[in-house]
Amino acid sequence: MCVETCRVHVAALHTYPIKGCHQLDHDAAAVEPWGLVDDRRWMVIDPDGVGITQRTVPLLTQLHAVPSAGGLVLSAPGAPTLDIAAPHDGPKELVRVFSSKPAVLARVTDDTGWFERFLGRPARLVWLGDPTVRPIATHALAGDRVSFADGYPILLTNAASLASLGDWLLEDGDEPVPMTRFRPNIVVAGAEPWAEDKWLGGRLRIGGTVFRAAKSCTRCVVTTIDQETGETGRQPLRALGRHRRFDNGLLFGINLIPDVGAGENGHIRVGDELLPLS
Repeated sequence: MCVETCRVHVAALHTYPIKGCHQLDHDAAAVEPWGLVDDRRWMVIDPDGVGITQRTVPLLTQLHAVPSAGGLVLSAPGAPTLDIAAPHDGPKELVRVFSSKPAVLARVTDDTGWFERFLGRPARLVWLGDPTVRPIATHALAGDRVSFADGYPILLTNAASLASLGDWLLEDGDEPVPMTRFRPNIVVAGAEPWAEDKWLGGRLRIGGTVFRAAKSCTRCVVTTIDQETGETGRQPLRALGRHRRFDNGLLFGINLIPDVGAGENGHIRVGDELLPLS
């Protein structure tokens, strides 16, 4: 009888309710066309309406956001716990995930200055009430949508690829880094290192849900930030630069698009088998 280690399977599931916040771990998750349920439907913005991310504010690693009935419960070191409701009737504002990205309409929350005090800079929290408004720019079908994630609904990473990267880091005299540095939604185990490269352009069945493997994920400075402390360093980007540099950047993990229609949900859970379909 086959055991977990002899098949490719889901080893972990994660969401990030606010873009840039600390990860949540799950045993199971519903899959919507624009990503896992409750993943990156909220974002902190600056006065220009552009998303504030860990790229410039590593302090976001200390932000914990837990979905509650109709909203979020927020906590952070030195800040009071805040229950905040989804602003269904709140004011609308055009916001951008990055300054170079097209603007989409989101609703502004009344956080009573909580984020400005926590981050020490002007900041507001917005909610993507209508997740169908943000199209995926490339490697997608016309109807594909994404929440406030960088560009794609779901990021999948491979535990064996992390182990391979860890070997390269040890060769350099550095410590291996945990998977949290890469902020994945789905972590799989039981595959060969870098097997995910071969899945690109095809379809994957995970449990009962099908995904399209759209593109490799280009990695940025966020991977150098300790997700528990907010401290920054130089690895693993230096190692990726030597071993995983391609024309489109330093690559680790792949971006998935759920192959579910509008009004439909899929479901995945830890232990589900991953099967490449094409």
